[in-house]
Amino acid sequence: MTVVEFLNKLDSILWGAPVLILLGAVGIMYAFRTRFFQFRKFGYILKNTFGSMFKKGGGSSGKEGTLTPMQAVSSALAGCVGTGNIAGVASAMVVGGPGAIFWMWVIALFGMMTKCVEVSLAQYYRIKGADGVYYGGPMYYIERGMGRQWKPLAVFFACTIVLGGLGTAAFVQPYTMSTAMLHVFGIPTWVTTVACAAICGVVLIGGVKGIGRFCEKITPLMCVIYIIAALGVIGANIANIPAAFATIFRYAFTPLAAVGGLAGSTMALAMRQGCARGTFSNEAGCGSSPITHATAITDHPFKEGMYGSFEVFMDTLVICSMTGLSIMCAGPAVWQSGTKAEALTMLAFSGTYGNLGQYLVAIPLFLFAFSTMVGWEINYESAFFYIFPKKTNAAKLALRVIWLVPGFIALGKTPEIIWTVVDIVSGFWCIPNAIALLSLGGIFMKIFDDYNDKYILKTRPVTDALEIIEKK
Repeated sequence: MTVVEFLNKLDSILWGAPVLILLGAVGIMYAFRTRFFQFRKFGYILKNTFGSMFKKGGGSSGKEGTLTPMQAVSSALAGCVGTGNIAGVASAMVVGGPGAIFWMWVIALFGMMTKCVEVSLAQYYRIKGADGVYYGGPMYYIERGMGRQWKPLAVFFACTIVLGGLGTAAFVQPYTMSTAMLHVFGIPTWVTTVACAAICGVVLIGGVKGIGRFCEKITPLMCVIYIIAALGVIGANIANIPAAFATIFRYAFTPLAAVGGLAGSTMALAMRQGCARGTFSNEAGCGSSPITHATAITDHPFKEGMYGSFEVFMDTLVICSMTGLSIMCAGPAVWQSGTKAEALTMLAFSGTYGNLGQYLVAIPLFLFAFSTMVGWEINYESAFFYIFPKKTNAAKLALRVIWLVPGFIALGKTPEIIWTVVDIVSGFWCIPNAIALLSLGGIFMKIFDDYNDKYILKTRPVTDALEIIEKK
C-alpha cells in the first residue's frame, strides 16, 4: 500500500462512522437539551453578537480577558474562513456531488450549538497565564472539568492541535495562496510563499493581541467583499436558483451518476464530503476556535458562546453557501465540468464577471487563506504551552519561526493529497473534544441555565456569582 492509498483509507475510516457519529451525537444532544436554542433564539444571538461587535470596545462586557469579543471572533473567524470556504466547498462538490452542500448545511445547523457549548466551556475553565494572557480550550476543560485522570486525553488533543495547525493552517493556506496567485497573476509560487511568511512573521511579533488587532481589521472586509461578489453571480443567474436548490436536495439523498466531468457519487459520499468540509470550514466540534474565544473579555461564558454560534452561521450558512450556490446557479456546464478546487469557483464567477471573475475569487481567497494562517497561530501556540508550560521568549520565537516553515514544504504538492491530509487531521482532533463535550453536558447546562435566568428571563441579578463546581 502506497502512502497516498494509506492516507485515503485512513480518511475514509475517520470520516465514516467514528467522527460523524460523535459530532452528530453532540449536536443533537445539546440541541434537544437547550430546546433548539440556536433556532428559537436566532434573532437574540445575532443581536448580542453581530449587533454589538462594532460598538465601542468591540462588544466587551467584562473586565477579565485579553481580546475584545470583536477581536476574538475576528481571529476565530479568520482561523475558520479560509480555503475551505472557496476551494473546500468546490472540492466537496466535485467528489460528493451537489448533495454535499446540503450536508454542509445540516452539520452547520447543529454545529451552531456545538460551538456555543465548547466556547462556553473554554471560557469557564480558562486560566490566566503568568504572562497575563488568558489560555483555554478543550485541553483545559478536559483536565479541569473531567478530572486530572483525563489529562492524557487533554495532552493528546493539544498534540493534534499543534500538528494539525502546522498541517492545515501553516501548510494548506500558503499552498492555496501560492497556487491561486500563480494561476491568476502568474506569480511564482515561491514568491507568494516567501512574501506571506514575511508578513505573517511581522504580525506574529505582536503575539495574541497583535493577531487580534490584525484580524479585527481584515476579517470583516474580506467577508464583505466575497459575499457581495458571490451575490452578484447568484443575482445574475437568479432564474437558476430553483433548479439549483432542487439539485442540491435531490443528490443529498440519491446517487449521482457519472455526468460531464464528474465521476458520480453516492449519498454516503455526499454526506461524508459535506460533513468533512463543513466541519473543517466552521470548526464546530473540532475544539480549535474555543482556544481563541477563551481569551475574550466577557462577563459570562455563555455570552461568548453565542459568538461561537454566530461564527458557524457566518462561515458555513453564509459564506460557504455563497460559494456553493454561485457554482450551482452558474449552470450544469459549470458544476458538471469536473474543474477542481478554487478553479471551479473561478469558472462560476467568470461566467458573470468575465476576466474580472478570477480576480474576485483569487483576491478574497488570498485574504481568507492568509488570515487563517495568522489567526490559527493562537491555537497552535496555546496548545504547545499547555503541553510545555514554560513560556520563555525564546520558545515563543522558535514556535513562530516553525509556523512559517510548512508553507515551503507544500510547494509542488497536489490538491488531492493536501485535502486528504486536512480531513485526517481535523478528524483526529474532533474525537477527544467530542468525548469531553458529551461528558460535560451537566456543567454546560448549569452555565446555560445561569445565563438564561440572569439575562433572558431576568429572574436573578447579573451580579450573582456563577458558582457551578469547584474548579480543579
